[in-house]
Amino acid sequence: MRYVQIDGENLKLEQIEEVAFGKAKVRLSRRAVPKIYRCRKYVEEIIRKGQTVYGINTGFGKLCRVKISTSEIERLQKNLVLSHAVGVGPVFSEEEVRAAMLLQANVLAKGHSGVRIEVIQSLINLLNSGVTPMVPEKGSVGASGDLAPLSFIALVLIGEGWAFYPNLDPSDNKKLLSGNEALKKAGLKPLKLSAKEGIALINGTQVMTGLGALTLLKAERLSELADIAGALSCEAALATPVAFDEDLQKARAHKGQGIVARNLIQLMKNSQIREFHKACPKVQDPYSFRCMPQVHGAVRDALSYVRSVLEVEINSATDNPLIFPEKNKVISGGNFHGEPVALALDFLGIAVSELGSISERRIACLMDPSITDLPAFLISEPGINSGLMMAQTTAAALVSENKILAHPASVDSIPTSLNQEDHVSMGTISSRKAREIANNVEEVLAIEFLCAYQGICFRAPLKPGIGTGKIFSRIKERVKEIKEDRILVGDLVKIKELMRIKFGM
Repeated sequence: MRYVQIDGENLKLEQIEEVAFGKAKVRLSRRAVPKIYRCRKYVEEIIRKGQTVYGINTGFGKLCRVKISTSEIERLQKNLVLSHAVGVGPVFSEEEVRAAMLLQANVLAKGHSGVRIEVIQSLINLLNSGVTPMVPEKGSVGASGDLAPLSFIALVLIGEGWAFYPNLDPSDNKKLLSGNEALKKAGLKPLKLSAKEGIALINGTQVMTGLGALTLLKAERLSELADIAGALSCEAALATPVAFDEDLQKARAHKGQGIVARNLIQLMKNSQIREFHKACPKVQDPYSFRCMPQVHGAVRDALSYVRSVLEVEINSATDNPLIFPEKNKVISGGNFHGEPVALALDFLGIAVSELGSISERRIACLMDPSITDLPAFLISEPGINSGLMMAQTTAAALVSENKILAHPASVDSIPTSLNQEDHVSMGTISSRKAREIANNVEEVLAIEFLCAYQGICFRAPLKPGIGTGKIFSRIKERVKEIKEDRILVGDLVKIKELMRIKFGM
């Protein structure tokens, strides 16, 4: 089993996915230990001296002026976790919760949160044992971070709440255990929270960022798949590759545009279909074909921006207050505010939705004999057969849903905590919307692959290009040509399975 080492400074987005999906376990780097101990010692010194410091020996939010006695500090931290676990709705997937837990452990290891090393190790133990807290999706406004969902993770650490545990006896039908029961089955003990630890565990952006990271990685794969699907559609529709010419791209030198154009040219290289129809009178294609470099490329550039934001956020201290023992400072500020992530994830949703939007237009073109000279709805004997008519309708429904989901959440704010938290980010809503958009786009691209495959079947015996030919062959191994109406759902499932391994390329 591979290990990901965390130190609060060097975590990579790809490592989040590895841990989230159980492909790697987690280990605390030795480099992080001295700074964790130093910061914790500073917290204990504050308590010993009787100093009043927000988050350590005061109430929280609007109750920050209430001084808490030393004897009540442990109770304060536990009560904070219990009272803030007010999430509702469907629950995050286990992979999404594991991503958030990894980010929690990583940022606490940065050494500005003042927690004991046992807190970080407890999170790591949950990850490595497979105990995954049950976390409802709804309830966070994205400042002070993801209070409600993070509280559900903290609940399990202290033996409360609920958790999923994979290593149950096959005869045990319970999928969800109490937090305490899950810890016992994994051979773990509940954590007793000390000063600063409750607020450090629930005061951050790890849920929106973890979900955002997983969605970004999926979106990056979808952007590659969109080029492949688009190239297949070009072959099926006899679209000209002239618009992908290198000199044209250099005249408008956006990085993503150039990458997509090169991909399309390479995928269709040595296409018999194209060569056979090179002399056809059609000199321009609909924008959904001709402008793929400009649209797919802009999406790639947007994803690059989102990646740059998330790469910073996953290694950032985002609880409050933050402690800087080497400078003798405890600073109460706003690093928990999710605005940088919220804006980026809204942009992510908008960008990915465009991949689906332009894909659906190519699907519609493939259905239309006036554009492609293929049979209507890509089926022999249209009329008695409906062919892929409803496949396009489903794609249209998904794209229309994405138009609603792409409306940014970050433009909204509603005050909470008696106006103490008077501007919030709604970043967790941004992350959930981006995830749903990406899932919908995956379905739309699967439909395009099916339609383009069917269109190329009609071009036989002419063969597609080097790259498109490989994809066509991979699909043909699993999906039969549609010669008369049949249920298409199984075909789409098989294509999605190929997409998730990028067709084995």
